[in-house]
Amino acid sequence: MTKAYLVRAAAGLTIAFSGTAFAQGWVPATEVIGQPIQVTTNGVTDTVTLSPGGQATITSPGGRVVNAAWTAANSQLCLVNGAAQECVPYAGPFQAGQPMALTSSCGASETWLAASTNAPPPPPPVAAQKGERGR
Repeated sequence: MTKAYLVRAAAGLTIAFSGTAFAQGWVPATEVIGQPIQVTTNGVTDTVTLSPGGQATITSPGGRVVNAAWTAANSQLCLVNGAAQECVPYAGPFQAGQPMALTSSCGASETWLAASTNAPPPPPPVAAQKGERGR
């Protein structure tokens, strides 16, 4: 095998595995932090906004704001306010404009809709490759 072949093969593997590395580097809920999520339960739509650091707000249609905390782990997105906790299945990022029908840990049928999402972080910079003579 020539040196050029090995360089091309390594470059190809780097490109092939970059998507896998990105998928493994996904941090749950980062796509919706700061973005309003419409959550409809029994015909009532509340707006949930997740903030960095695990804080959240739940705003009712009448404008009442309830402070809460959130976590996303073990394929669950959980909201906690006071003594109440409710979790929904969450195995992948929200997609803007794509409603998700979920059943909460309380047995409620809910529809979660993120109108928009944050852009994914840019991939890490790739080191510039030098020519075969090191230039």
